Amino acid sequence: MLTHFADRIVSVNVFDSGTRLAAQCFLTAVPLLFVFAAYAPPAVRHQLIDSVTTVFGLTGPARSELEQVFRPTSGELQQTTGVVGGLMVLLSATAVSRALQRLCRRAWEIPRSGTRIAPWRWLAWLVLWLAALLLQGPLHQGFGAGAWLGVPLVFVSEVVLWWWTQHLLLGGRVGWKPLLPGALVTAVVLTALAVTARLYMPRALNNALADYGPVGSVFVLLSWLIVVCVAASVSVSAGAVLAQEPFLARRLGSPPPLRDRLAQDR
Repeated sequence: MLTHFADRIVSVNVFDSGTRLAAQCFLTAVPLLFVFAAYAPPAVRHQLIDSVTTVFGLTGPARSELEQVFRPTSGELQQTTGVVGGLMVLLSATAVSRALQRLCRRAWEIPRSGTRIAPWRWLAWLVLWLAALLLQGPLHQGFGAGAWLGVPLVFVSEVVLWWWTQHLLLGGRVGWKPLLPGALVTAVVLTALAVTARLYMPRALNNALADYGPVGSVFVLLSWLIVVCVAASVSVSAGAVLAQEPFLARRLGSPPPLRDRLAQDR
């Protein structure tokens, strides 16, 4: 299994895939958040700020900077982007969906021709991502009950999110059962990172703002995105390898790994 996992990590090129995914998130998904906040009703905008603040445990200057960015005055961001500009930002953000699709395809060793999916799936994933982000605040707080309930709820939400993400972006080429190990592994890793973020990010962002201004916060955010995306790349790949091991493959109905398919074709 370890050899199989090492081979898969090399074939997926997890560090390159994770870095590309982080770059797409930073360049396209983050601007989408700004546009979404500009056009969203005040209640939704407040929930977005609360969720991002809760996820990263932001305090002091970092929280003030976030509120300033997500609360443009006099509709200035709407006037700057316009409807056409907002739609272009939305379409550009599908680059994140496409990068994530390539990651899932490589993790499951599915040829490019086998994952021709309708573009609506990329948009559907973005809608799901925005909805999940809005719910992060209440989930982390356990809907008022505290971390003892919040952490399990975050874990369950991550399982559902990554289970559905793989199925959606692979176009149903892999059944639901084989995708479950990857969802579980990814949920464990990202939940642990979410807990770590609340300990690391507030201090790192506040120090960066104090020393370098807004530019410093950009480097901190991008570095954290790279860590999260590389971790997700490794986890999804590990889940695919785990599901294709003989013990689980027979029970889950997993597709055989590429090495077995090539052996059968000889």
